[in-house]
Amino acid sequence: MTSPAQGVRRGERGILDVLVAPAVPTSAVLLLHGGRSEGLKPPPLINLPALRMRPFAADLRRALAERDVLVAMVRYRHQGWNGVRADAARDAEAALAVVSRTAGDVPVALVGHSMGARAALRAAGHPVVRGVVGLAPWCPPEEPVAHLAGRRIHLLHDEADRVTSARETWDFVGRAGAVGAQAEGIAMRRGGHAMLRGATDWQRRTTELVVALLTTPPPGRGTGAWPA
Repeated sequence: MTSPAQGVRRGERGILDVLVAPAVPTSAVLLLHGGRSEGLKPPPLINLPALRMRPFAADLRRALAERDVLVAMVRYRHQGWNGVRADAARDAEAALAVVSRTAGDVPVALVGHSMGARAALRAAGHPVVRGVVGLAPWCPPEEPVAHLAGRRIHLLHDEADRVTSARETWDFVGRAGAVGAQAEGIAMRRGGHAMLRGATDWQRRTTELVVALLTTPPPGRGTGAWPA
């Protein structure tokens, strides 16, 4: 276990927007917002996908207030995933490197929406990652899963989502479980892609899952579960 270095602080790290910065974090939550399939421009100053994640961050701050948990949003260099470049995933990996370097090898939970969920899943092979909570995730059929063995994966999706496919999410859950992830798909009754209707249900479930990720031991090998 690496000893914690000087902690990540607000405004000090360009890849992170730090919301809670304990002097010595015991664990961390990184939030990754959605984006576009293609887009090389930087995100705009008023970034609606990032704003959509703020209520999730606020709930997590309250739930984890007594636990010395670092809470931060990942900042993207580009608006899009951009094919094989996988820019959002590279940013997620860079953010994890910052956390490891400055806070030590503390367990990390990743929370991502849409493209951000794909980035979180792609980066979840990092040794410090305990698991991923993916919201309306983008899980194309070719998305790799071998690196997810031993991780806890919780993917929430409304089957009425017309932007990303819930069926592809459930297929991803099955593939991840087959390689040893403890993976589950959770069918949400409403919310679509933006998670606006029934928003409190999405936020409550996300908070419960993240708290469990950070407070219970890592799982053994899983088999994958269909939507709950």
